[in-house]
This record gives sequence, structure tokens and C-alpha cells, in this order.
Amino acid sequence: MLTTLASIAVSLSVGFGRVGPSFGLVPGLWRSRSPAHSGSLSNLLVGMKSLPYFCRGEVNRGFGRGSKELGIPTANFPDCVVEQLPADISTGIYYGWACVGNGDVHKMVMSIGWNPYYKNTKKSMETHVIHKFKEDFYGDTLSVVMVGYIRPERSYESLEALIAAINGDIAEAKVQLERPEHIKLRDDNFFTSHSSSSSSSSSGASSSSSQTIINGH
Repeated sequence: MLTTLASIAVSLSVGFGRVGPSFGLVPGLWRSRSPAHSGSLSNLLVGMKSLPYFCRGEVNRGFGRGSKELGIPTANFPDCVVEQLPADISTGIYYGWACVGNGDVHKMVMSIGWNPYYKNTKKSMETHVIHKFKEDFYGDTLSVVMVGYIRPERSYESLEALIAAINGDIAEAKVQLERPEHIKLRDDNFFTSHSSSSSSSSSGASSSSSQTIINGH
């Protein structure tokens, strides 16, 4: 079955990801845009078991490069979230949906890995929410669902080339997330469940859930 899916994916430049128990197979989770963005067979099959992947955590201060150097602000998850990623979710660039606190759900792109351009020594999950916020939201809870895979990590010869690649990823995410099967995940009750848990916390329940990983609700 896996071989058949891989053959179809290669011929159509489209990959498949198996979502949570209530959804089934969703086409279009990976798509080649150009030779520069084409993935190998292993990249096509990335996340076969774990996408869409739901997670939630408190926004930590990162390297401070997103806004200052790139003009593309990112939100960093704490180590406890990064460390619990499933093994089949490879490093690379993903797209999906994100919600800050109890706010609206927006499109997002996420980089998972060590960022070869900056030669990071610690693995990170950096999320760019495709929305203009009036102020920083450090300490708030970020809820995301990773829906699809765009490309592997790679290094660049210049900062300008890196910025161009990220903007290309953002453009790709905007297109892919317009697919009806992806829009359904924007409306998933995972995003509304946080508001319920927040209410419980304010009533005296433990608030440690903001630091934990969640998948499949």
C-alpha cells in the first residue's frame, strides 16, 4: 500500500498524509512547486503517520531574529513540546493553522529543525502566524495544527535568499490551506477546547496544560 501511494505521489508531485482517526487520507499535503522545491521520495512520505499534528504550548522568547533580521516574526515553542515530536515528523517547513490564546485561527508556516543558515545547536519549532498582531504575545498559549509539508531545511548563501525562500513558503501555505479538506481543520474543535480548559484553569484547575503536547485532541 505504501509503495503504491509513493508511486502515485511521484507521478503527480503530490503526497499524502494520514490524518487523525476521524479524518482518513487527505491529498495535497505536499506539493512540488519547482525543481528547487522538489523533495526526494523520503520527503514525500514525511509525516505519513502523524499529520495532521496538533500541539499546544506557551510562547517562549527565541533567538530574536525573526522580526529584526528577517521581518518575519516567529513564535517559539518550549523544549518540552519540541522534544515530544513523533519520530516520523522530519525537520523541514510545514504549513497549517494557528491560534494565539482564545483568538482567531490563522494560517501559519512552521520551521522544525536547526536552521542551517544560522547553524543553531538546538532543535526548535518556529511558527510564523500569517497575521499582523499589534503586540508580542510571549507567555500566551499557541495552539497549532500542522497540516502539510513544504520542503526540507536547507542553507542559503545570503540573508536575502533565506528571506525569499520563507516568503515563497508563506505563499505556498496560503494556496494549500484554501483546499476544502484543510479548511475543515481550521474549524476543528481543538482550537475551541483551549478556551474551555482556560476557563477551568481560572476556576482553580491546573494550568500546566499550556506546557504540554497534544495530538488527536
